[in-house]
Amino acid sequence: MTVEIKTTQKRILLDHEKLTVYQVAIEFVILSDEVIEHLPRGRAYLSDQLQRAALSISLNIAEGAGEYAIDEKARFYRMAKRSATECAGILEVCQRLQLIEEGRYIKGRELLIGIVSMLVKMAQKQH
Repeated sequence: MTVEIKTTQKRILLDHEKLTVYQVAIEFVILSDEVIEHLPRGRAYLSDQLQRAALSISLNIAEGAGEYAIDEKARFYRMAKRSATECAGILEVCQRLQLIEEGRYIKGRELLIGIVSMLVKMAQKQH
């Protein structure tokens, strides 16, 4: 016997899920996964580094959004920004080595520039 439970409640969002920067960071995780899938064998060092840094952006934003202490909140946003700039560096290496499609490179940079811009404002707002 299967019981179906229907709910009429709206989905309750956690603090980080309400942030545009978090949503864009998740979009970058998806794009970075596509980049990683297309990297040739022998480039595991780039794959691993991009995967960790991309995920670190969204996870640090989530931790910062859930933090009450102002200094800690700003610290998490600064760590997320550093991970975003690390991702930009990795994409640049991939582009210079001709390992990434130009369209993905451009889209990745656009996402990262937006993320960094939002995080700088968020970190400064905390002080």
